[in-house]
Amino acid sequence: MVSAGRRCVVVVGGGISGLAAAWELSGGGDGPTDRTPDVIVIEASDRLGGALRTVEFGGRPVDVGPDGFLGRRPEALDLCREVGLDDALVPIGRRGAGVWSRGRVRTLPEGLALGIPTRWWPTARSGILGFRGQLGLARDALLPRPDVRGPLGDRSIGPLVTRKLGHTVVDVLADPLIGGIHAGSVDDMSAAATFPPLLAAAQRKGSFMRALRAEVPTPAPDAPPLFWALHSGMASLIAQLRTTLTGRGVTFHLNSAVEQMMRSGTGWTIAAGHGTVTADAIVLAQPAPETSRLLQPHDDEASGLLGSIDYASVTLVTLRLAEDAVPEPLAGTGFLVPRHGTKPGTSESWAVTACTYLSQKWPSLAQEGEILLRASLGRFGDDRASGWSDEEVVERVWSELGTLMKVQGAPLESMVTRWPLAFPQYRVHHLMRTAGIESSVSHLGGVAVAGAAYRGVGIPACIASGRAAAQAIA
Repeated sequence: MVSAGRRCVVVVGGGISGLAAAWELSGGGDGPTDRTPDVIVIEASDRLGGALRTVEFGGRPVDVGPDGFLGRRPEALDLCREVGLDDALVPIGRRGAGVWSRGRVRTLPEGLALGIPTRWWPTARSGILGFRGQLGLARDALLPRPDVRGPLGDRSIGPLVTRKLGHTVVDVLADPLIGGIHAGSVDDMSAAATFPPLLAAAQRKGSFMRALRAEVPTPAPDAPPLFWALHSGMASLIAQLRTTLTGRGVTFHLNSAVEQMMRSGTGWTIAAGHGTVTADAIVLAQPAPETSRLLQPHDDEASGLLGSIDYASVTLVTLRLAEDAVPEPLAGTGFLVPRHGTKPGTSESWAVTACTYLSQKWPSLAQEGEILLRASLGRFGDDRASGWSDEEVVERVWSELGTLMKVQGAPLESMVTRWPLAFPQYRVHHLMRTAGIESSVSHLGGVAVAGAAYRGVGIPACIASGRAAAQAIA
């Protein structure tokens, strides 16, 4: 119901970015006032939350999308506290992770900044890189390579780190960590959009590792936990947001894809599955391809820039297994698998890109005598899993985990979750593309964009994006 005399804002997309926009539009942490607009959220699917989804598995709530969020950015923590979920916040239960290297899973050493070494000795001692990889680090410490590019607004992470520290560091450490976060490759990934300290460190004289260490200080021993989750799963944030927003008068329309947005005087008319809505302003919080389609009749440039953003698909396999199915102790929260590695005795690359020890990472998921694992498959350029049946995916994962971590027997229970076109790819000059989109959209009047396609794929970044879009049209 739209109130007479009040502005109306439509949010297209009911993921965390769209809900954060609706939260901000309806008053944020302070609550509504007499100037708060009517807010309508339109979502194409049958549920809210987008990638934030929690299901019952093995008698406990398990996230089948993001299972936590970074605590060093405040946006997610702030939102959880604003909606009254302070007591539901739980810190990560373990520290550390591993990477498959030279025939086994090896613990990641101290002194890494998103997978890039900032100190020679801890990485050399770990045995992860082997002799040739260690030479690249030693050279940087003793005879560092100067930067030949000069100050640039953006660069590819892979070539930058390769010149400074060698390709082994990229293949074994940087690409599995940074590339894994985005389900892509650091070969053409934007440093400015994904890890800005790299650009600053590259311009400093002397050792690149020392420069990066100065740009990314080591957290203090008493620093707050790096990652947080919610006791009943990330979907509890979505449920709480919906309940509170409904109490504020926000209207939700599910199963209602937006077909068209049209000019209506100084405002907009939105034609969707549930009917037609006239609004003073719109927040487009959908994936880039859908936003591109809606904007095409109104701004070719914005539509074209949005259409140039590629996406990667991923598949997640959640496994419940008996504790004795894993003969060796599990260290840390899981491990990564390098993109360029191959299965022993074959020329075929691994399908598994990472494995998370869910019941160790989040103690609330632990049950005596059992282990919960989650394997990830797929990245940009590797869509093999999308062509396999669920049974084939589970069989492939279990076979590979047999080599990677020596699991035995068979899983007690398995679940396959597919996320098609889930990860936008941040290529070089992505932030320039984003600025062009935002500038073009701002000239339309009463339109803003939000979501993972722009300035960060994590939950805090998406929340920040949604709230910023709301403020831009407020």
